[in-house]
Amino acid sequence: MAQQATAPSRAGQASKVADLARFFPDATPVRIPVQFWRPPGNDADQAAARGVQESTVIEFGTPREVLFACTTPLEFADVLRLRNSDGSLDADASVVAVQYHPGCTAVAARFLNSVPNWIIKP
Repeated sequence: MAQQATAPSRAGQASKVADLARFFPDATPVRIPVQFWRPPGNDADQAAARGVQESTVIEFGTPREVLFACTTPLEFADVLRLRNSDGSLDADASVVAVQYHPGCTAVAARFLNSVPNWIIKP
């Protein structure tokens, strides 16, 4: 005899970054571990005054943007330095979109300069 049951939807398990990527039609899924560093600011906030460094994974990319999640509360126009372990990605980017979620922030940041050999689109 069959029994009725419910199961959680896989769609509900989608990444917070995937939700943000919907606004970037050229976004391609990637998995690139990076560290980002936000230089010290002029804020009264002590964390901002000393700068912030965090490890994360770029989950989506476009030819000009990277999208990732972090625990650092970033804001629009924050400038970040992004670097992967072998140094093949070492670039400055400015935050162009954020979505705040409990315990994490989904971020889109646009490169300030052209990054050679990044995501190449036909």
